[in-house]
Amino acid sequence: MQPESLSFVLVGHVDHGKSTLIGRLLHDTNSLPDGKMEEIQEAARAEGRELEFGYIVDHLREERERGVTIDTAQTFFSSDTRDYVIIDAPGHKQFIKNMITGASQAEAAVLICSAAEGVQEQTRRHAYVIHMLGLDQVLVLYNKMDMVDYSEERFREVRRELREFLARLGIRPTLEVPISASRGDNVATRSLNMPWYDGPTALTALDKFRKIPPATEKALRFPVQDVYHVDGVELTAGRVESGILRKGQTLRFMPGGRALAVKEIRQYLSEGLPQAEAGECVGLALDGDAPRRGRVGCPADDAPQPTRRFQATIFWLSPLPFEPDRGELTFKCATQEEPCRIAALRRRIDSGTLESLDAEDGRLMETEVGEVLLETDEPVVLESFYDVQELGRFVLLRGHDVVAGGIVTHTAGDAAPAHHETIS
Repeated sequence: MQPESLSFVLVGHVDHGKSTLIGRLLHDTNSLPDGKMEEIQEAARAEGRELEFGYIVDHLREERERGVTIDTAQTFFSSDTRDYVIIDAPGHKQFIKNMITGASQAEAAVLICSAAEGVQEQTRRHAYVIHMLGLDQVLVLYNKMDMVDYSEERFREVRRELREFLARLGIRPTLEVPISASRGDNVATRSLNMPWYDGPTALTALDKFRKIPPATEKALRFPVQDVYHVDGVELTAGRVESGILRKGQTLRFMPGGRALAVKEIRQYLSEGLPQAEAGECVGLALDGDAPRRGRVGCPADDAPQPTRRFQATIFWLSPLPFEPDRGELTFKCATQEEPCRIAALRRRIDSGTLESLDAEDGRLMETEVGEVLLETDEPVVLESFYDVQELGRFVLLRGHDVVAGGIVTHTAGDAAPAHHETIS
C-alpha cells in the first residue's frame, strides 16, 4: 500500500527563508539519498562556500535543470506519518501560474514570515492568493527567530500584525510556529532557545493537516485533452477533474455535443477498467466520433449550461498593465481556449493593502486584483470556483504570455456572485 502523500505550497516574501526551510526539512528528516549530503558538502567546498541549508536546494535545482538524480518537483521529504510534496513558490507570478493552472494541486499552504523583517509586501500578496484559491489549511512559520534573540515579544508583535491582515481576508491560521530554519529550532525538533513556546514543531504541525479527498463526490467533468488512435481504436484522452466516470455511462460533450456512450475505459498498461475517479488520466472508447480538444464530458442529465459571460476575480501578473483598448486576450480553463475580453472592471484592489482603487479608467496594474465581467467569443463550460474548483480556475494569455490568473465567481454574467465575499 502506497504511503499517504500531501502537497502544500510554500510561500513568503523574498529572503524570508523558503529555501533554507526546505533544505532543513530534507536534512532533518533524512530524506536525501545516501551520499547526497556528502556530495553537496563537497560541492560547497569546491566553490569556496560555507554550506547553508539553502544551498541544498540550490544544488538540487541545478541537478534538476541538468536532468540528473533528483526532480525537486517530486516528493521532497517524509515524516513518520506521510510523504510530502512541496510546491516552492519563488515569486508571486510563479505561484499564481502554478496554482491556478492546476499544474500542482496544493492541499494546504505554509506562509513563512521573517521575525526580523516582519510582514512585507509579498507576504501580504501571497496571503491574498491563498485566500483567493480557497486554501483553508494554513500554517504560518515565523522564521529567523535567532536573529531577534528568540524574543517572545518580537514574535507576538509580528504575529499580531500578520493576524490582523489575515483576518481581513478571512484566513484563520491552522497553527503558528516560531522557528529558525538555519539553526533547526522548532523545525523538526523542539527548540531549547524558546522555552516560552509550548506548541508543536513545524513538522508536527504539517502532520496535523488533513488529507483532502479527491473530488469524487462532485458532478462528473471530463475535459478532452486529445484524441489518439491505438491499435485501431479511437481513444478520447483526458483527466477526470471531478466525479466518477463509469463504463457504459452516457456522456454529453459540451458545448453543443451529442450524447455518447462509454464503451471502454483505458489507462496506460491497463484496459477494461470499470471506472475512473477524479484525478485519473484515462482514454475512452466511445460509440461515435470522438469530440475535439476542449469539449467537456458531463453526464447527459447533469450538463452545465455553457456561457459566454461570467463574473471572475483576476490577479494581474504582467508588468504591462491591462488597458481596455489593448486588444483581445485568450481565456484558458482546463483544455478550453477561447479569445476573450474584459467587458467590465467592477472593482480594482491593491493586493498588498486590500484598498479599493479607482477603476473608472478600466486599467489594471501588475499585482492588482480585479473583479471583472469576462466575455468569450464562443461559449465555454465553467463552474463557480466555490462549487467545482477544477473548472473554476483559469489563466488569461496575451499572445503566448500568461498575464493573469483568476477564478470564476459566478457563471451568469449579470447575476449577483454566489458564495463570494467582497473584502472590506
